[in-house]
Amino acid sequence: MIATVWSTEFIDLVYLLAAVCFIIALKGLSSPKQARNGNLLAAAAATVAVAATFFNPEAEFSHHTTNLVLAIVAMVIGAVIAVPVARMVKMTAMPQLVAIFNGVGGGAAALISIVVFLQHSQLPSKPAVYTIAEGLLGLLIGCVSFSGSAIAFAKLQELMTGRPITYPAQQVINGLFGVAIVGLAVATLLTGSVTLMIVTAVLSLVLGVIFVLPIGGADVPVLISLLNSFTGLAVAASGFTLNNNLLIIAGTLVGASGLLLTRLMSKAMGRSLANVLFSAFGSVVTAGGGADGTGETRQVKTGTAEDIGVLLAYARKVAIIPGYGLAVAQAQHTVRELADLLKARGVEVFFAIHPVAGRMPGHMNVLLAEANVPYDELKEMDEANPEMSTCDVALVVGANDTVNPAAKNTPGSPIYGMPIINADEAGAVIFLKRSMRPGFAGIDNDLLFDEKTTLLFGDAKDTLSKLVKAVEQA
Repeated sequence: MIATVWSTEFIDLVYLLAAVCFIIALKGLSSPKQARNGNLLAAAAATVAVAATFFNPEAEFSHHTTNLVLAIVAMVIGAVIAVPVARMVKMTAMPQLVAIFNGVGGGAAALISIVVFLQHSQLPSKPAVYTIAEGLLGLLIGCVSFSGSAIAFAKLQELMTGRPITYPAQQVINGLFGVAIVGLAVATLLTGSVTLMIVTAVLSLVLGVIFVLPIGGADVPVLISLLNSFTGLAVAASGFTLNNNLLIIAGTLVGASGLLLTRLMSKAMGRSLANVLFSAFGSVVTAGGGADGTGETRQVKTGTAEDIGVLLAYARKVAIIPGYGLAVAQAQHTVRELADLLKARGVEVFFAIHPVAGRMPGHMNVLLAEANVPYDELKEMDEANPEMSTCDVALVVGANDTVNPAAKNTPGSPIYGMPIINADEAGAVIFLKRSMRPGFAGIDNDLLFDEKTTLLFGDAKDTLSKLVKAVEQA
């Protein structure tokens, strides 16, 4: 008995140390310089915590060999699927992978709640109300996170349209589903009915779907962050259900940090979270292919790689502004090569990073880190904007809405009030674009028609390669 007590206390100590490591790792993730080490620390802590669980005398499989075998088999299957996927996934598909991870976490939390609920239903007496409440919380949040993440994945993977899907009385219908779920949850809480629990789970899955459908591609980064927060809260609820303090702490950390990030990203877009979730932003395309509002087609100025290469080579200061097009073209290594070449010629170069550039939080930071771009060359929007007026050239690679002056100058525009990278303040603007198609907001970018803007059409990796050669020959 003494050995068992000491063993339990030792396991709790391991869990405590793992929780401290999670907190330190989360702090590391707030800085690009420490993000990699923070991620490794979190992974190591999770590995140790999982290993310790196998020696926990209070764990189910400590008393049942069958459960132990099933747990090991499940872990092996998960590793066989996850390791190749994580290693082979392209950076452009990383948001989809994150969405799936969110969904799996939420689904796992929901399944835990269901299993525990079914176990309690076999007991001769109804379990305590707080026990049912813990399970219901994990069930509701987990189901919404699972189905919502599945729809987010489908939008990002273009298995369905990325634009908002709306229908008459949508918000009213969503509200009715929410009220019905709350009512069923209260009834389940009072009766302990398995049938009511199942109906609640099904309606929660439907709510996750209809909650995500009206959210458009421009708001997907915020959606991913919010779903991540949901999953964390579901995991925390599972911790209460399983009486596992580590799950409670880890889930709370993910839930709180995800919610804070969601608020920060909403602020970076100049919109409230409610507007992001319920406005169906981007459902109407208002781009007119260059029309100026009078029916006249505006002209853009195009250039050659050779001319632009000379401009870059003899500039004093160049700001490179990356966007999702850089990720699509897998051009991060080429843009780093161009930056290194310019620096070798004495040109001051930095990368201006918008908080919501790409399709997930930190997308551009991760993309450029993969190409070994020095961290001190990555400047967030608030740090980069004061320097834009001192730049000879702003080189926009695959960005659109995040540099659109309409956010500052056009009241009534869908993106009005959204903070942007002030590329228009640079001496010259070079746009690398595939076509004149608008960004996620579905509106024309007035900067494309500015007299100091030159466009270079084509795949970003190909055009950047041409610019590298042009700079070498300048």
